[in-house]
Amino acid sequence: MSGNNPRPSGPAAVVCGLAGWLPPRVVTNDELSERLDTDDQWIRTRTGIGRRHLAGPGQATSDLAVEAGRRALESAGTGSVDTVIVTTTTPDRPCPATAPVVAARLGLAGAAAFDVGAVCTGFVYGLATAAGLIASGAARRVLLIGADTYSTIVDPLDRTNAIIFGDGAGALVLRAGGPDEPGAVGHFDLGSDGAHEDLITVAAGGSRQRSAGVTPTHAERHFAMRGREVYRHAVTRMAASARTVLDRAGWKTDDVDHFVPHQANLRILHSVADDLGLPRERCVTNLDTVGNTGAASIPLALAHAAAGHRLRPGDRLLLTAFGGGLTWGSCLLTWPGITTAPSPERITP
Repeated sequence: MSGNNPRPSGPAAVVCGLAGWLPPRVVTNDELSERLDTDDQWIRTRTGIGRRHLAGPGQATSDLAVEAGRRALESAGTGSVDTVIVTTTTPDRPCPATAPVVAARLGLAGAAAFDVGAVCTGFVYGLATAAGLIASGAARRVLLIGADTYSTIVDPLDRTNAIIFGDGAGALVLRAGGPDEPGAVGHFDLGSDGAHEDLITVAAGGSRQRSAGVTPTHAERHFAMRGREVYRHAVTRMAASARTVLDRAGWKTDDVDHFVPHQANLRILHSVADDLGLPRERCVTNLDTVGNTGAASIPLALAHAAAGHRLRPGDRLLLTAFGGGLTWGSCLLTWPGITTAPSPERITP
């Protein structure tokens, strides 16, 4: 298939390693029902989620990122990269970034390391950043990690959001290679609309709240989302972005073997697939067992699908995401023949 727009000049970013990690604590819908006015059927009907993993006491985002990163490096058969990117909404601290800590703990001290913050679109933004670094020659091998501990910012008594989010991390290793190799990352589409910043937010903790000198309320310290408006924007933006990137590559919908969206909730995933005219069975999802894991959701979904032998070398993948900001993005990927770590569900301690 010939694309409408050529890929950027220079080497392509090629996926050569993949892994995910989930903290060991599993929280079922029934357990949530003990403290929230809900039940398993209500949660499954509205979200498609049956359980999620939550970080334990004292467990930070970097801890999850290190575990996923270590396994991705093992999958790639390397202990060396020159750049580490961590995409997250829940960094260990406001300052410094989490990536340098992760790099040091992985024995990668000296590598360039930085965070990317685009909320649930973070992994696609991070993937575009990694591909750009490799295409420019600034990096030859990149460890890209999506990691979030939403349990640290979601109010556990918030019936709306506590049922949706889980904690986890997923990672890819990318190397410089040829644009026609299996594993080569293809075209991208990225976008944002900051006029709707208030739809997904944690109001307190940043310079806006601190400079005002006002003590934040309990609600302002926690994650908030205006669900109905987010649903409408998510479906519209993800579908439009997916169409744009398909058009840029000259792909038709029928060319897509697997659709891998950000795992927001099952209704959104199915609505986007329907809007694109993609059969729902092509949609890769692990929502039932992990929930919405933010920036970790796409690499975790890939890790689960690869461990289940659903992805085969040469399969054509469409990735798309939507998150706070508002932000959105899509990219194309041809799946490589790589040795993946076991399913994240089976490698928790």
